[in-house]
Amino acid sequence: MILSNITVPLLGIVDTAVIGHLGSAHYLAGIALGSTVISILFWLAGFLRMSTTGLVAQAYGQNDLTQLAALLKRSLLLATSVALLLILLSPLIKHAIAYLSAANTDVLNEAYRYFSIRIFSAPAALCNLVLLGWMLGVHYGRGPFYLLLVTNITNIVLDIYFVVYLDWAVAGAAWASLIADYIALVFALLLVSQLAKKHGMSLAVANWLSVEKMARLLSLNRDIFIRSLVLQLCFSFMTFYAARLGETTLAANAVLLNFLMLVSFALDGIAYASEAKVGQAKGQQSVEKIRLWVKISVFWGMLFGVLYSVFFIVFGSSIIKLLTNVPEVIDEAIHYLPWVIALPILAMSCFLFDGIFVGLTRAKAMRNSMLLSAIVGFFGVFWLFQDWQNHGLWLAMSCFMLMRGVTLIVKYQWLKANNQLLD
Repeated sequence: MILSNITVPLLGIVDTAVIGHLGSAHYLAGIALGSTVISILFWLAGFLRMSTTGLVAQAYGQNDLTQLAALLKRSLLLATSVALLLILLSPLIKHAIAYLSAANTDVLNEAYRYFSIRIFSAPAALCNLVLLGWMLGVHYGRGPFYLLLVTNITNIVLDIYFVVYLDWAVAGAAWASLIADYIALVFALLLVSQLAKKHGMSLAVANWLSVEKMARLLSLNRDIFIRSLVLQLCFSFMTFYAARLGETTLAANAVLLNFLMLVSFALDGIAYASEAKVGQAKGQQSVEKIRLWVKISVFWGMLFGVLYSVFFIVFGSSIIKLLTNVPEVIDEAIHYLPWVIALPILAMSCFLFDGIFVGLTRAKAMRNSMLLSAIVGFFGVFWLFQDWQNHGLWLAMSCFMLMRGVTLIVKYQWLKANNQLLD
């Protein structure tokens, strides 16, 4: 799971690298703006994966094959409905890009070009989230690895071909991602059907569209959606506010956020394993196993957090120069690099305990933690230090990530002390 997640930010890194070498900051700023909006929309739909993983892991712990099949169908129906809604709303979303960013015309044109193509990958991308979550829930760690490897290799190869050789620029990056998403969907469906056959599970289950079961799924998804919405609000604020500070700052932050993405997906690899193991332990009604997997996850998370910080200290400047050859963007990114060096350690616990709470299907606790951290840790800190401009943005992001982890740790300790981990 760690290996598969590390391949995900390679997409953003390759996009940034090929666009960052076109010789102008407005290309990089445009793809940063357009891809941020797509990331916001698709990450908002991250509730599809998280709710699927938590519920499937618990059904897997109970060895309920009928429920495993029914959960897959309900979640795919929900994913398709959300994707079609996003496509219908895309004209309004394009207007919002201009209103919120106040970017110049060149940057906006590139952002529109990317968004107008990439939005049509929504049905594939959102169904892939469900299929990924289902495979994680049944402890098929190789499946997500194969799926993301196919997606990312396809995307990287097409990215280089469309952008570098065909000179499609930002549009080429968008088409590469769209094609990769649909190839991944076909591959994921094949993986899941083979896995179901291996477990002797029939996907043709009756009454899978139960009103009661669908209501429970929607309730769980509602709280995770709110949590994801607040998270993306903070990340999008960072991008859109940076756009007001100028295209050089926006481009530099786009480069640096690739570092954070690399950290997040690697630590999420541990968190995904926690979701599956903690969910299975809850399905088996074993408090001892829950506590064991939490301890193991924290150990590995701390280790990876320290290793990432050391890695960024040694290689951070070199990575920035690989991602772009625009001198002013390089200088700006190196100036803010210390914030990225500190983030792996500060953010480690929030990623891990997100996974633990997904396994426990404690969506309300995740929602409340995110709301408090955003109000106090992000927007509160930024309001106090807004005179620091981009430094204020990075300080707010650092406090936000740290506070998310602290609040979830406090909640977990309270659940453990009051014997409510199985509730």
